[in-house]
Amino acid sequence: MTAQTSTRPADASGVFVIGGDLRVNRLGYGAMQLTGPGVWGAPENPDEAVRVLRRAVELGVNLIDTADSYGPFVSEQLIRKALHPYREDLVIATKGGLTRSGPGDWRPVGRPEYLRQQTELSLRHLGLDRIDLYQLHRIDPKVPFADQIGELALLQKEGKIRHIGLSEVGVEEIEQARALVEIVSVQNRYNLADRAAEAVLDHCERENIAFIPWFPMATGELARPGGPLDQAAQQHGASPSQLALAWLLRRSPVVLPIPGTSSVAHVEENTRAALITLDDDEFEALAAAV
Repeated sequence: MTAQTSTRPADASGVFVIGGDLRVNRLGYGAMQLTGPGVWGAPENPDEAVRVLRRAVELGVNLIDTADSYGPFVSEQLIRKALHPYREDLVIATKGGLTRSGPGDWRPVGRPEYLRQQTELSLRHLGLDRIDLYQLHRIDPKVPFADQIGELALLQKEGKIRHIGLSEVGVEEIEQARALVEIVSVQNRYNLADRAAEAVLDHCERENIAFIPWFPMATGELARPGGPLDQAAQQHGASPSQLALAWLLRRSPVVLPIPGTSSVAHVEENTRAALITLDDDEFEALAAAV
């Protein structure tokens, strides 16, 4: 394992081209934590949230992932406040399809008119004419899947969406959607300690679809004092969270981790994970420790 120093550590994470034309550094930033408790309402310190976003971009992050349901709308509005007008190389990905009635409450709504409404609101809140990557946040089981994807395809034809992605899906659902429209990304829960989406990741790698793991740093028991991540972290002068991110970056060239935080210090720590290189033995040892 080797470490380097850099003023833009995210540059060291490697590059992935989403949809054939969105070139991003693989280590991004997830903006869910820029809200109040339960992902509801404004953050306790909105000024720090703005500083986090600006610092992430300074560190080389050019993929920021959010959703209309984070707040709701709080995260998108903070992104606009912090970063608009956007740099030409900055990709803002957002999601729609989950509605909120209070802290910690998430309910899928995939009616075509709702998805259209939320897309229009996201465009307004982000200050964009077109969203680079719009992801169906959850499939609504009460609405035909083809109707949900079909509405996003219409919005794409109208120029309001550049590329379409999915979240929390299986291989079969990916292929059902791809029969209707090009799918360029999949966002599923995946980390060193929870690899239930392994088959989906393998499928994305075969098809060159970006795989965006949410909750990427669930280190839990692995990071306990004397645990495998803790031992490796001490040995290599890194934090357990940094090793968990380095493991994801090593796992596949299509993996785009999006660690989130509401702290400038933590965003600096997270991006330095891109400077860690795991060799084959270290990668396998961490995988086997779960």
